[in-house]
Amino acid sequence: MLKKLLFSTGAMSLLVPTLAFAADDKTPAQLAAAIDSVWVMLGAILVIFMQAGFALLEAGSTRMKNAGHVAGKTILTFGLCAIAFWAVGFGLAFGDGNAFVGTGGFFLDGTAEQTAASISVFAGSPIPISILFLFQLAFAGVSLAIAWGGFAERGKLPVYFIFGILFTVLIYPVVAHWVWGGGWLGELGMQDFAGSTVVHLQGATAALVATILLKPRIGKYNKDKTPNLIPGHNQVLSVLGVIILWIGWFGFNAGSTLSATGDGFFGYVALTTNLAAAAGAVAAMVISWMYFGKADIPSMLNGVLAALVAITAACAFVTPRDAIIIGAISGIITFFTAQWFEKMGVDDPIYAFSVHGIAGIWGTLSTGIFATPELAQSVGVGGAGLLYGGGFHQLGIQALGVFGAFLFVLVLSFIILGILKATIGLRVTEEEEIIGLDLSEHGSYGYPEQMKKAAQVSTTSA
Repeated sequence: MLKKLLFSTGAMSLLVPTLAFAADDKTPAQLAAAIDSVWVMLGAILVIFMQAGFALLEAGSTRMKNAGHVAGKTILTFGLCAIAFWAVGFGLAFGDGNAFVGTGGFFLDGTAEQTAASISVFAGSPIPISILFLFQLAFAGVSLAIAWGGFAERGKLPVYFIFGILFTVLIYPVVAHWVWGGGWLGELGMQDFAGSTVVHLQGATAALVATILLKPRIGKYNKDKTPNLIPGHNQVLSVLGVIILWIGWFGFNAGSTLSATGDGFFGYVALTTNLAAAAGAVAAMVISWMYFGKADIPSMLNGVLAALVAITAACAFVTPRDAIIIGAISGIITFFTAQWFEKMGVDDPIYAFSVHGIAGIWGTLSTGIFATPELAQSVGVGGAGLLYGGGFHQLGIQALGVFGAFLFVLVLSFIILGILKATIGLRVTEEEEIIGLDLSEHGSYGYPEQMKKAAQVSTTSA
């Protein structure tokens, strides 16, 4: 044992000078670039891992007969998104072009030459364009995952292929360019640090359109239009999904600093993000307790997500105290809007528009209220909010951005999904919906043993 220890110590003594020499070969700027590149790559991994959170959340929030389909389509659609965003979407979002859309940088090859020639918004970054692409792809994938909430338990599989590609190349990149790619909203100084509008409102608006065009699930409403509760089959899966999403959000928001060096601002962004989520959880649980007379766990989960959605725009612009206020308000308004939409006949199985749409709107507007002049100057985007001496100027820009993005996505989604409904159809047949999408679309259940037992019990009872 002593011989092994002495050998290891000797080996390390030879290796350490080599490592030190290698580090000495790098300039401080090169080391900073390497650290920042690893940080952004880690952020991309965290955001891509949010797909697992969406899979668990949506599968747990829907019925067992659809669980395999709901979880499996997450991988399918992220694969479609990755290819479409590489080929076209990234160039439309971040390529050089005009105030409306990018017109270069298609079929990304990862070279500095293509970046300098066609993607000047990233040309000065020390982080390789391939890493920046993966980071932005992760955001596009999240927006598309949100959109699928409106299709849950009744959407046709071919629609996922067609709309997934078209959303990635015609809808998402345009608004991304407006705000982040050198477009007109970015020039006005719209504050959307990590995408309350760009990512969440876009996906939620497409989900709302799908929900309206698909119409409610069988059995959701009675003849007098009163809604019936269709509970998800596994609340534990939903809780695990939200925990994964909460963790992934640190890549979402803190990763959007695109730097782990310097003053460590990513830590501040992580702080405001976490405080908002915590406030959303508590506020939603308390308000559901007051409303239902029982503390509702799904409402609490929605409160967490709504707060995270809202703070996504504001995380770099507001104080920790204001982050708590933003998060708490998000949890409350999402709870009440979810109840309202359901009573109005909108069958949104995972409350996608309430959680990601309403909270996305509130979060984007909140920067126009709570942004401090010091943080706005530090980030270099926009100015102070209403409560910090900025008047209504920044709030007006935020409202314009919300309205423009919502209207654009609403119209295009209605056109695309309307055409699909008139041609191939959006919804499975009544028989397929009753037996479940696992069996009708894929030929096997996500829970074959349990579903087999349920069928045997049903047959015996009959």
